[in-house]
Amino acid sequence: MSQKFQELIQSERPVLIDFFATWCQPCKVQSSVLNSVKEQVGEKARIVKIDVDQFPSIASENGVRGVPTLAIFKNGELLWKESGVHDVNSLVGLLEQYINS
Repeated sequence: MSQKFQELIQSERPVLIDFFATWCQPCKVQSSVLNSVKEQVGEKARIVKIDVDQFPSIASENGVRGVPTLAIFKNGELLWKESGVHDVNSLVGLLEQYINS
């Protein structure tokens, strides 16, 4: 998976990674927010969910200390990372900023 993860974040378009856990209540809230974000940004960005319990090494390599943690990568570079639940407008705004850069 780590190799796949590296390939994934090398994308020309922004990739929003949602580090989550199935037992995490705020992660469930974030998940529904991300569905709305996906509807708004469409194919201009990717949204990928990574379960920290299934892939602890990827979470650890990316400094994930709590869930949910969101991170945006483009061309293999980490552009933004923050823990906690974020709203649709903030995330769409962030992604559009990186889509256009």
